[in-house]
Amino acid sequence: MGYRVVVAGATGNVGREMLNILAERQFPVDEVAALASRKSLGTEVSFGDKTLKTQDLDTFDFTGWDMALFAVGSSATKTYAPKAAAAGCVVIDNSSLYRYEPDIPLIVPEVNPDAIEAYSNRNIIANPNCSTAQMVVALKPLHDRARIKRVVVSTYQSVSGAGKEGIDELWDQTKGMYVPGQEVEPSKFQKQIAFNVIPHIDVFLDDGSTKEEWKMVAETKKIVDTSIKVTATCVRVPVFVGHSEAINIEFEDFLDEDEARDILREAPGIMVVDKREDGGYVTPVECVGDFATFISRIRQDSTIENGLNLWCVSDNLRKGAALNAVQIAELLGNRVLKKG
Repeated sequence: MGYRVVVAGATGNVGREMLNILAERQFPVDEVAALASRKSLGTEVSFGDKTLKTQDLDTFDFTGWDMALFAVGSSATKTYAPKAAAAGCVVIDNSSLYRYEPDIPLIVPEVNPDAIEAYSNRNIIANPNCSTAQMVVALKPLHDRARIKRVVVSTYQSVSGAGKEGIDELWDQTKGMYVPGQEVEPSKFQKQIAFNVIPHIDVFLDDGSTKEEWKMVAETKKIVDTSIKVTATCVRVPVFVGHSEAINIEFEDFLDEDEARDILREAPGIMVVDKREDGGYVTPVECVGDFATFISRIRQDSTIENGLNLWCVSDNLRKGAALNAVQIAELLGNRVLKKG
């Protein structure tokens, strides 16, 4: 006997990827419902070799469904997630709405699987921000060995993190650079994204950081360890899919780069590609469609007593969103619901 699973926001980038990954990983399902807003009603989406017609999120009855993967944004989640949870359907939410609620678990299965037990507080589980998810997968096994004091991270985030509108704007602006009369002014992004980088993701806060940078700080503390100090600079780059991060880590104890490399090679969810030669590292283009978080450029930082630098790349639509949600569903099934 398998699960009855709902995917809310099934016509969006992340929702479609959730359906793809459920099928790819052969998640034990008896039935899948694809939900969308009324304007997308009846749109067909793929689930393995099947085609599903979207149903109306507004009128859907969650009674009798086991779990719902939400990819609809915070405002819609605020309306529909409590309805699903009250009906006995466990919500795994990809928005930022519930991530910082103390009684709602924020989970990356390779990092803090035991937090799944707290799902029963409100029948809701939060999925972390895309940039946080891949970073903490790399940090946790190193933290277990040498205890991390401080992390300095600079991100290089793809336009797919801003949804279909972000992808379209990069595509259209790039074409417009070469075709007179087809120039495209910024609308989704604050400045031109084609052939440019923008050090601004989400809104500015009073201290000068952006909300995206604050998310990386708060979520790392909640998922890994509250004592870790994190400072982030988040940058949008003209890449369609795949987030990259340059991460500088300061430890309490010395950790040799060779040992760190060995630790990461054995860690779940990580693929180390680290050759000190031309092309001996992973770039965003190469990580698209892959489940792994790729680590390259591991090296000592000689400017501090116990420091390491590394390069971290992952498909943000997968590990940063849809894959992590499905992994949470797998964890929920294996540890708690135990069907299938």
